Amino acid sequence: MTTTMTIPRTSNELAEMLGDPAKLQEVMASKETLTEFITAYGQAQQGDGTELNRMVAEETQKVFAQMLKDNDMPGAGKDAIQRLDLDPQAKRGGMLTSHRQGTAHNPTAAGAVLDKSFANSTEYIRTIWHRTDPTAEIGEKLALLRNAASSVSPADGGFLVPEVLRSQLLQIALEKSIVRPLATVIPMDSARVPMPIIDTTSNQGSVFGGMIAYWGEEGAALEDSNPKFGRVDLDAKKLTGLSAVPNELLQDSIVSFAALIERLWPEALSFSEDQAFMSGNGVGKPLGFMGAKNKAAVAVTRGTASTITYVDIVNMYARMLPSSLSNAVWVCSPDALPQLLQMSLDVGTGGNSVFVVNASSAMPMSIFGRPLIISEKAGQLGARGDIAFVDLAYYLVGDRQTMTVDSSTDFKFGSDKTTFRIIQRVDGRPWLQSAITPANGSSNKLSPFVELAA
Repeated sequence: MTTTMTIPRTSNELAEMLGDPAKLQEVMASKETLTEFITAYGQAQQGDGTELNRMVAEETQKVFAQMLKDNDMPGAGKDAIQRLDLDPQAKRGGMLTSHRQGTAHNPTAAGAVLDKSFANSTEYIRTIWHRTDPTAEIGEKLALLRNAASSVSPADGGFLVPEVLRSQLLQIALEKSIVRPLATVIPMDSARVPMPIIDTTSNQGSVFGGMIAYWGEEGAALEDSNPKFGRVDLDAKKLTGLSAVPNELLQDSIVSFAALIERLWPEALSFSEDQAFMSGNGVGKPLGFMGAKNKAAVAVTRGTASTITYVDIVNMYARMLPSSLSNAVWVCSPDALPQLLQMSLDVGTGGNSVFVVNASSAMPMSIFGRPLIISEKAGQLGARGDIAFVDLAYYLVGDRQTMTVDSSTDFKFGSDKTTFRIIQRVDGRPWLQSAITPANGSSNKLSPFVELAA
């Protein structure tokens, strides 16, 4: 392709070329031709010397992100790249890397068409309950709900949840969530969303998988550099919740039931989400950031079996990616608390407590100035991940932003109960694909995911 096509050297030339349908079709013919064009365009920018970093990071990423979003890649259906900011630290306070985009009301989400159809959650639940006395108005709303749901996930059936209610439920869930509030949340407008990554394993000699900055005399030959781009796919996985409710409660006080559901459903879903985000195996569920399946994780060797020592904590801190030190958090299991609270530093024949010095006060909830989160979803004492140090901005959460609800008596017919089923679609996976060798060539690789080994 590159032997017959003129490669643009500026963003204006690139925009002009992509505005030509014939040239655009040639570039988008396959993933191979697209990759070849990206590589050639990056090489064409080499002549600008000190502008290389800015050109590749700002121009290439922004232009191609918009191009792939507006023009479906062959064989990928409606898959579209949602964002191409390869540094999750870059826009920490912005919407793109915040859980707020995944929880705030989204007027473009599938359930937004239903927002004006229901005054509150009680009216919604009363409408979908199969024992509600049918009226013309309820019949119209049921038809609207079914049609809206079938356009999003026809295989699931049920009734689509209005966007206002969905966003409210997720905001409640954040009160109990660990991962979602700290992760990079990607709203998904299709069942699969590809996310770009820079394929890097080492910062020694180059960064971002092959990008080189160098010193040289004026007029000297330019060094070759070719950053390697890859991608990961977020595939919306189905998370299902069931709740069996006595029919008497629904008949006597559906308002109370609706209020209860507004609290219990979010907490149940967020618990299951967190468990998968932390330790999921990636098969039919998200891939967690803890454990050996996360190829980017670093497991620090434990000094003493089934023990957490001050030296272990120091060694874990030293393996964190330096740019993440101001953002990382500690996560430990309740099993690990006795070890943490009794940690001491040996000094000659004596020692000194390093964690708690006053048992009458509240226990410290930070280590080296970073927050400590206690979770029963972390590993048992002595197992890998009984304590971890992680920057969850490097964990991707794909949120399909759809929920469906259905009710049935079949499951608990003999008990005179109605079973409500809620389904949401979500995925998660680490952004990095491997730990990184530091620029000084040390054998101690760095990562935003650091655990204490078994």
